[in-house]
Amino acid sequence: MQQIIAQIAQEIQVRSNQVEAAVQLLDEGATVPFIARYRKEVTGGLDDIQLRELETRLSYLRELRDRKEAVCKAIDEQGKLTPALTAAIHHAATKQEVEDIYLPFKLKRRTKGQLAKEAGLEPLADALFANPSLVPAEAAEAYLKPPLTAEQIADKQPDFSTVFAVLDGVRDLLSERWAEDPVLVQDLRVWLWNEGLLQSKLAEGKDENNADVSKFRDYFDYDEPIGRVPSHRALAVFRGRALDILDAKLVLPESNVAAAPVNS
Repeated sequence: MQQIIAQIAQEIQVRSNQVEAAVQLLDEGATVPFIARYRKEVTGGLDDIQLRELETRLSYLRELRDRKEAVCKAIDEQGKLTPALTAAIHHAATKQEVEDIYLPFKLKRRTKGQLAKEAGLEPLADALFANPSLVPAEAAEAYLKPPLTAEQIADKQPDFSTVFAVLDGVRDLLSERWAEDPVLVQDLRVWLWNEGLLQSKLAEGKDENNADVSKFRDYFDYDEPIGRVPSHRALAVFRGRALDILDAKLVLPESNVAAAPVNS
């Protein structure tokens, strides 16, 4: 708890003893308006704005602490908790970072990528990723499996008897691996925020002169960097999409996609 108090004190630029006093009052059931008006001498003069920010951060950081403990426990129960993982979870600054770290360890149904891995396609995936000069179709020949029997088909076993199916399995395996890489996911999230665009247009078949439809006229041909979209415009686009008036999507400029480095 002292770590949370120290962090909040640093964030709102007050003394730790002021935060500690406010936390105690909040935990005793006092409201922010009450503390701001009647307990200034206890908190060292914290005002309403500071107290509201303190209350918000206190709730978030407590939830973050509890989630870290739950994630560490869940991974430990699988026998996979390492000192490096513990440190990464401990230093995560947001709940999203904790979830990114936990993602590969979540118990889940067998995925297409897992089935490909169980079929022995991981070495092929590693080789193709490490050496772009390889011809995928030729490399896949060595990993072909016998055609499925009628019993295996009835049991819905995966079929890797063709080059196309093997390469599909490789794609699934690599896609899931990258989706569960917390560093890559965080980098992509930042990249999308910095480079991505929110686009919307009038949905096909909609009459732009209809009274309800025309309310969204500003978004019939809309394009704006994600990081600069104010909340009211984002909400308007999402509302238009929910009403099937707008088609909306997040996109990356093609030039940026082509030039973007891939690190893994």
